[in-house]
Amino acid sequence: MQIHVTGRHMEITDAIRDYVHEKIQHELVEFPRTESVHMILNVEKYRQIAEVVVQAPNHVRVEAREESDDLYASIDASVEKMVKQMKRKRDTVQNHKSRESIAQVELEVQAATKETEII
Repeated sequence: MQIHVTGRHMEITDAIRDYVHEKIQHELVEFPRTESVHMILNVEKYRQIAEVVVQAPNHVRVEAREESDDLYASIDASVEKMVKQMKRKRDTVQNHKSRESIAQVELEVQAATKETEII
């Protein structure tokens, strides 16, 4: 997984970059197929804005944006939003392969046991 950190109107320090990398890697452990993450940090007067864009296979793209007075709080909130969206996307994916229902399997087992009892 590639993690890019971009700063608009600010200098990205090593502490901020390390914090973003640790936070994203920790939160995306349950999504191993994530291709890339782009964190955009922006400062406008007193507003600290954090945006996250996540690319995953099968054309899955998740974006989250949060702003607050503290940059680290903005990063935390945007990553939490992104994780919620990723979980929602993952839960909507369905397996369209046909499966036998449990009731059908139980009926087959009962039929097999009846045949063995008769013989």
